[in-house]
Amino acid sequence: MRDFAVTVLALAALGAAAGAVWSLLAPRPPYAVTGQGRVLADPTTQALIAADGWFAVVTGVLGLACGVAGYALSRRRRPVAVVLGLAAGGLLGSHLALAAGRALNLGAADVAGSGPAGVQLVPGPLNLTAHGVLYIWPTLAAGLFFALEAVAGYRDSPLRRPFGGEEPYGPLPGYGPLDR
Repeated sequence: MRDFAVTVLALAALGAAAGAVWSLLAPRPPYAVTGQGRVLADPTTQALIAADGWFAVVTGVLGLACGVAGYALSRRRRPVAVVLGLAAGGLLGSHLALAAGRALNLGAADVAGSGPAGVQLVPGPLNLTAHGVLYIWPTLAAGLFFALEAVAGYRDSPLRRPFGGEEPYGPLPGYGPLDR
């Protein structure tokens, strides 16, 4: 239980840092200030999609790094607790990254250009439109852990060298040193 809790808490702490990095990298969409409040100035803006892409990149890199670190640190002691911690902690970390990125709004905002003349443009809030990117971190972390475990398991497996590394029926006729 300790390995699970430590893994989840470590990934949750990384989630807040990931939110700050995402907030620095992702563009904000331009909003127009009108009598009814703020409205999206350019419905065809690519800033909404770019924010999702940057979130996927930041959490994807963290997912791969956490998968490698989790595998290296578990060293076959309690791999089930660690991989479950990677999945749960990655999901919690993604949600914390989303909350931190929304709250911080650190990056530069470029709102030039795409609004009607005479309308004040302001940078909009950072948000996700494709909520499926929240699952990138836990999927990559647990998936890479499983892949590394499979490679190590195959490398250590006796099935890799059937028959003790020798031919099952002895040397084949015509292929031995005396048959040349």
